[in-house]
Amino acid sequence: MPADSPIYPDAAREDLIEDLHGRAVADPYRRLEDPADPATLAWQEAQDGLASAVLGALPGRERLAARLTELAGAGSVSAPVWRAGRAFFTRRLPDEDHAVLYVRETAADGTTSERTLLDMNRLDPTGRTTLDTWSPSREGTLLAYQLSVGGDEHSLLHVLDVATGEVVDGPIDRCRYSAVAWLPGGREFYYVRRLPPEDVPEGEEQFHRRVWLHRVGQDAATDVEVHGAGLDLTNYYGVRVSADGRWLVVDARPGTAPRNSTWLADLAATGELRQISDERNEAMLHAWVNRDGRLYLLTTLDAPRWRLCVADPARPDRADWTELISEDVDSVLSGVEWLPGDEQVPAQLVVLRARHAVSELALHDPTTGAQTALVPLPGPGTVTSLSTVDPRTDTGGDRLWFGWTDFLTPTGVRGYWAGSGREDLVESAPGSVTPPSVRSEQIVYRSKDGTPVRLFLVSPDSSVATSRPAILTGYGGFSVSRRPAYNSAALAWVEAGGIWATASLRGGGEEGEAWHQAGMRDRKQNVFDDFHSAADELIARQWTTPDQLAIMGGSNGGLLVGAALTQRPDLFRAVVCSAPLLDMVRYERFLLGRTWNDEYGTADDPEQLDWLLGYSPYHRVTSGVEYPSVLFTVFDSDSRVDPCHARKMCAALQHATTGDPEKRPVLLRRETEVGHGARSVTQAVALSADQLAFLAAQTGLDLRQD
Repeated sequence: MPADSPIYPDAAREDLIEDLHGRAVADPYRRLEDPADPATLAWQEAQDGLASAVLGALPGRERLAARLTELAGAGSVSAPVWRAGRAFFTRRLPDEDHAVLYVRETAADGTTSERTLLDMNRLDPTGRTTLDTWSPSREGTLLAYQLSVGGDEHSLLHVLDVATGEVVDGPIDRCRYSAVAWLPGGREFYYVRRLPPEDVPEGEEQFHRRVWLHRVGQDAATDVEVHGAGLDLTNYYGVRVSADGRWLVVDARPGTAPRNSTWLADLAATGELRQISDERNEAMLHAWVNRDGRLYLLTTLDAPRWRLCVADPARPDRADWTELISEDVDSVLSGVEWLPGDEQVPAQLVVLRARHAVSELALHDPTTGAQTALVPLPGPGTVTSLSTVDPRTDTGGDRLWFGWTDFLTPTGVRGYWAGSGREDLVESAPGSVTPPSVRSEQIVYRSKDGTPVRLFLVSPDSSVATSRPAILTGYGGFSVSRRPAYNSAALAWVEAGGIWATASLRGGGEEGEAWHQAGMRDRKQNVFDDFHSAADELIARQWTTPDQLAIMGGSNGGLLVGAALTQRPDLFRAVVCSAPLLDMVRYERFLLGRTWNDEYGTADDPEQLDWLLGYSPYHRVTSGVEYPSVLFTVFDSDSRVDPCHARKMCAALQHATTGDPEKRPVLLRRETEVGHGARSVTQAVALSADQLAFLAAQTGLDLRQD
């Protein structure tokens, strides 16, 4: 810290109190919601200067950044997506900011070669352009891909000729979160696009999606609207086409609600979409017509840990479903892939489960659903993707490719040969990195109400039985699961002598949909209680102390740590709160906020307002309390969570805390032209270096020694 104590910039504090359903709700920093207000601009610039001065002087930061760069230099490689003998995949080399998309081909003489299709590092050396998603046509001749610039995630859709590398279509705008479903022949595809802003009410420009049919090379203005008119304006749509091109499946999910509706169309007949499931069933359904011609239905209906049913697509009503793989009481069914087999190996289903957030793979008979084999895995870790060939065009039907990572292993590709039962490494991440010597374990603790909760712990591989600086993190929302994965920040922290703990909180998906719903809406406090209890457990086991314990979270995880620091300020020494939701009374008014009201509730309802006020961090800040040190990190191009949440909360804490600003600072670190999601490795390293150096300085972790 600088020798002189930082002086917090003044923020105009208004005596603004609103009457909401009879509740007096104060909002003293409402003015900071407007980023263009001259007062906000001046205040933000002063915060920028303060954060830059403090973070730039942190001991060991440059050394930490260098080590983070080394660890990130491991790179990554993805499992291939097979199309007519071509394998499409991504690989990131040690010196690259973004992964590059390649295609691998086999010539007539049997030689194999690979070439670059899309390289964001060359397209935009500034690192601001990201490849959001990509989808090759069935024939592997064309590739639809989507780009965003500066973190805005707005996704411009293009089409590339795979043989020549020429862009033959696009850009088509307003394609954020769009799936692409190619029809056979590669001349047309279904996709999702928002209506033009001039065609929707003011303030709703980020909503009103529709499913369209596009013909490659034609003006997108002539696209045929297929579905979405008259439905919920917040709907997100998924589209899938069967391999033979006959069946179209469309699903619609209102915002991020844990339920959806599904429609099926026979494109060889009338092409009319027929509804086969209704969101009023309060369940999720992922449906597709598989290569065996059956309709597959992966659902939480009557099965919060998911089950797999099948039906004749000509008779898709629920009464005609047959359960193929039942719900397991102790694991979550998360994926199914078709293994086509060959002359010696029969076709089978590859079934991916997560048991307490740890991946498991098995083969099942597609007729009876019975398990036929377990696929051996290297250890406790995460299968990131599954891939098999198309038997109509490719050989190797007995082979499975899958992405793999764990706490020490960067994402690479492993393979399984069903004929021999052999599992092996196909391609490791390209960088040569020696990870630190650490140990990992999963423990079980009890939350406030007695519920058992699991926690992953990564710690130095030593027998020193003393308390250490620790970082506790989690998410606890939207059915998102935190699973074992390579994490440069965690490894750098543990290598320096600290502990990294990740709690599988209610609200997440680690234990299925019931686990998710136990932490949403009026039950949101369960998430925070799980988190507090994790901290209490670490302290009770003498692995750390309150003065050595830091917490970190982003997005919904930012809400988590915001609630934690206001509910239990005595329990934590320091907090990193990134891209957070913090004003839970007004969150629906900004960006994508209204798509989350099924998760949190809405302030428009008196009862739900009470839920929100019960934990809304901004509204729980109390003058005269010594709060932990806090570093807010926000991104000006964030198009999901408005940075105004952190601005208002920062001002409130700086005003309220009794903590010495030199010893317990409250800082706001801002980045421009960066958004909520993907970013370059260089940007990610700089952010992590500031966050970890801040927490190390506060918890006593010495980054300057070996």
